Amino acid sequence: MKWKRFPRPRAYLPRPARPAPRGAQSRARRPAGCTRPCGPAPSGADPAPRTRDGQAQLAVHPHRGGEEPARQGHGPHGPPASGAAARVWRVWPPWGTGREWGRTGSSDPYCIVKVDNEPIIRTATVWKTLCPFWGEEYQVHLPPTFHAVAFYVMDEDALSRDDVIGKVCLTRDNLAAHPKGFSGWAHLTEVDPDEEVQGEIHLRLEVVPGTPAGRLRCSVLEARDLAPKDRNGASDPFVRVRYNGRTQETSIVKKSCYPRWNETFEFDLEEGAAEAVCVEAWDWDLVSRNDFLGRVVFNVQRLWAAQQEEGWFRLQPDQSKSRRGEGSLGSLQLEVRLRDETVLPSGCYQPLVQLLCREVKLGTQGPGQLIPLIEETTSTECRQEVATNLLKLFLGQGLAKDFLDLLFQLELGRTSEANTLFRSNSLASKSMESFLKVVGMRYLHGVLGPIIDRVFEEKKYVELDPSKVEVKDVGCSGLHRPQTEADVLEQSAQTLRIHLGALLSALSRSVRACPAVVRATFRQLFRRVRERFPGAQHENVPFIAVTSFLCLRFLSPAIMAPKLFHLRERHADARTSRTLLLLAKAVQNVGNMDTPASRAKEAWMEPLQPTVRQGVAQLKDFITKLVDIEEKEELDLQRTLSLQAPPVKEGPLFIHRTKGKGHLMSSFKKLHFSLTTEALSFAKTPSSKKSALIKLANIRAAEKVEEKSFGSSHVMQVIYEDDAGKAQTVYLQCKCVNELNQWLSALRKVSISNPGLLGSYHPGVFRGDKWSCCHQKDKSDLGCDKTRSRVTLQEWNDPLDHDLEAQLIYRHLLGVEAALREKHRELSAGTEAGSARTGPGEAPEDALAQLLQVLRDLQEAHRSGSAGPPPSEPRHPGPLQT
Repeated sequence: MKWKRFPRPRAYLPRPARPAPRGAQSRARRPAGCTRPCGPAPSGADPAPRTRDGQAQLAVHPHRGGEEPARQGHGPHGPPASGAAARVWRVWPPWGTGREWGRTGSSDPYCIVKVDNEPIIRTATVWKTLCPFWGEEYQVHLPPTFHAVAFYVMDEDALSRDDVIGKVCLTRDNLAAHPKGFSGWAHLTEVDPDEEVQGEIHLRLEVVPGTPAGRLRCSVLEARDLAPKDRNGASDPFVRVRYNGRTQETSIVKKSCYPRWNETFEFDLEEGAAEAVCVEAWDWDLVSRNDFLGRVVFNVQRLWAAQQEEGWFRLQPDQSKSRRGEGSLGSLQLEVRLRDETVLPSGCYQPLVQLLCREVKLGTQGPGQLIPLIEETTSTECRQEVATNLLKLFLGQGLAKDFLDLLFQLELGRTSEANTLFRSNSLASKSMESFLKVVGMRYLHGVLGPIIDRVFEEKKYVELDPSKVEVKDVGCSGLHRPQTEADVLEQSAQTLRIHLGALLSALSRSVRACPAVVRATFRQLFRRVRERFPGAQHENVPFIAVTSFLCLRFLSPAIMAPKLFHLRERHADARTSRTLLLLAKAVQNVGNMDTPASRAKEAWMEPLQPTVRQGVAQLKDFITKLVDIEEKEELDLQRTLSLQAPPVKEGPLFIHRTKGKGHLMSSFKKLHFSLTTEALSFAKTPSSKKSALIKLANIRAAEKVEEKSFGSSHVMQVIYEDDAGKAQTVYLQCKCVNELNQWLSALRKVSISNPGLLGSYHPGVFRGDKWSCCHQKDKSDLGCDKTRSRVTLQEWNDPLDHDLEAQLIYRHLLGVEAALREKHRELSAGTEAGSARTGPGEAPEDALAQLLQVLRDLQEAHRSGSAGPPPSEPRHPGPLQT
């Protein structure tokens, strides 16, 4: 275990919409025995890679079409916009520790992940620990104009504002410099208010001819998305323009992060003057010193050459201050991977998709060389990702069962011992694991959800290992008699028997609830294994093959880590985690069919053996019924499920809807909302009759509302058109930043193809006679901030994106193209007349040659199409430009 202590900070966490204040001032002591090497700071540095524990991965995936980015930099037209690509960020910040906090000697750390100072993710809090492990994974689609991602390590405080410990900031340039991902220990840096800037400012600078050298005219027009520095969730911004020793200031706009000034200043130019023009934004304060909001610096010589520059310019932090010693605030281990992709039109991927589908349909009876070759040339590190992409591709084509059946046959063909079947990290094992997570997650929630909730609610002390029993944690069994170790063991065994029995009973009753494609796939697996290992001595092998996926790779991991399977919103505490671990062990023993080998590993699990033996019988009966499904029944079940499409997202929200010009009230009403592919509806309770609120086709934007509007940073607005074509807005409040971004993502995904989507909006509310954000009095004003329809979180229940999966498979095959060509040369040398044996109606036998040709065609399409110039290294695609 590698760890390092955090120091005690002397600052408080600002509200989520406000910038984080200055971090700790004291230095951390290096604990005795700590052997973790301290690498360089992450800002622009490349720490030594350590991938064993930190699995935070930032993968990048694409999307077609994108937002019109705000013009950054200089010039009236700005630089060319980067290609429309969505980025899939898989963030897993697993290690971080804290110094003694308060009197308890521990802290309650969590992480906040911000993209361009916008909170996107909040990890769960790990209570009372100096060595937190989060193990959370997220994927975020972003527009191509993002600049940086930052990880803030916080300490939660129930009575006051949360303390900020430090942060790690990775710019896009840092990530682009690591094509295989950023991995290693990253030093936490101090959170300086002068560096916590955000937003853009609209400026126009021009050189006016005159004598002796002309004049410099600077027009300060407006700004947007400035950092809120005041307690009311806003700022009082003004702009200070400095040149050649002179300073001029704009007026102060009170309580706004979206100010409009429209003021112009002039300065005398001197021939050959080399001094830069500095435009700074400040937050005015009556009592304390003004707060810095950001700056933009212009080169005078460039202005002389261009004569005029206008556009939106990103505010930059003040980095003139000296930095504290690296590593004095602790460290965080991260793995972050950035990958850009461009998705071509669907027709470009049809040859690749058809070729792979044909190979799957032919199975082991046909040439069938592509799938084994893909497995052979895929490294262990990326096998899970490739398996998931292939599985989703074939799932969208209706061939998931056939693809997995082909993998089962390949695995069985090279397995001689029954006890080693599906025990390796083969493509079959990885694909089946992904299949259950993609298709069976809702089924898992129905079976495991009530049992997991009960374990969390009871919070009982459960322990079966006598060497780990701590009687003091249990208390007394009665008024006077304290509990003995035997009492603790007996009560623990009884508790686990109840939970295990409830789980097995729920599983036995869930045959009809299991998705038809899962049942059909298990049927194929059961039959293939029984054909490969016949005989009485292998009677249990087909059952163990099914349970190796159902119990060992699906149910047990979900029991041990319910948050990672979306069963709970928070991690379990130490006591509940131990109960879940023991329950998962019992499920594994049942899944192993109570073999002597499994019993010999942990003899102290013996008190559960009667329940385990009974569970084996229940599980075998369940599997027998599960695989007893015919083709007609499978089709009928699939047809029924397609007519009963589950909602995209549902849950309780607080609603406040505005009508007319009246004042807004701060009260919200709690209702149960449901989002489907047709409408956003609500009801008083989950079981009540739903009333349609907004038709999906009428949604024009789904965006956040600034904190000062309702005193909360977790409010979103849905802008839509009513039946009369009039614009309406409904305000919905969520309970946390994660729920807010999940609802925004769901709404944006289902409405992404709607006509008339807005490009700008008002992040405030129209209160009285003006907008609270920009103080404009025209209610029909287009908006003072740009919409973010392309910023979405990827969820487990997202609809399949066939073109995206095909692009990712193409990118992987392009990376192993050299190995595929070498394999083709070997096969061609051994089979001289292979292509001549193809008869009418048959697939050409040299499928590998066709695959190589398809890869060349796709590579050419990326060069000549909307993808822009090809990447310099096809194996590690970098940012693409259009």
